[in-house]
Amino acid sequence: MELKGKIIDFLGDSITEGVGVCDQNNRYDNVAHRRLGLAAHYNYGIGGTRLAHQSAPSETPRYDLCFCGRAYLLEKSADLIVVYGGVNDYIHGDAYFGKMEDRTPETFCGAVYFLMNFLKTNYEGKQIVFMTPAHMHFRGISDKCLTGRPMKKPDAQPLSAYVEVIKARGKELDIPVLDLFEKLPIDPNNESDREKYTVDGLHFNDDGHEILANTLCDFLESL
Repeated sequence: MELKGKIIDFLGDSITEGVGVCDQNNRYDNVAHRRLGLAAHYNYGIGGTRLAHQSAPSETPRYDLCFCGRAYLLEKSADLIVVYGGVNDYIHGDAYFGKMEDRTPETFCGAVYFLMNFLKTNYEGKQIVFMTPAHMHFRGISDKCLTGRPMKKPDAQPLSAYVEVIKARGKELDIPVLDLFEKLPIDPNNESDREKYTVDGLHFNDDGHEILANTLCDFLESL
């Protein structure tokens, strides 16, 4: 895909917002803008946000501005929409994980379907791309385990299950998915990676954002 002179909307959470970078110019969307020669891009990153709806209000109301609701607000002139989220659904979202037959944002499985289908329907002619969560090791929580947070429902899963839902929905709805869980060459479960490329095992530092940007750009250029 040739993206020079194009416009991209980036819908995401704290990583897209730039938590962890020292210089916002090094945030992954800004790095991608320069590498791809974009005409413009719009950042819709809000820290703590999830794809699925929250059944009980969060202590921080901003966290409840879910992806499905914010999808109505994207810049209509964009040629491409990149969606990067799901890790907060895993860490602290209180929605049920759900089942693949779900179609509404009350569960994670339903929210991924709803969001993908909404974007395809309401931004017809735009290229839609999703990125899965990457590996993480945050505040003592490895992505290989359940988070154990008190708000989590009984059907909560390890992060890999959230990744698999996004990939499966992408195949179902014919939306390209960049599997960062597999393709991003950073794994904070490895202490050296955690110290070199992240600030806390979840949020990337400037060097981590550069690797993330290049991984995304390689994927977009391959489409």
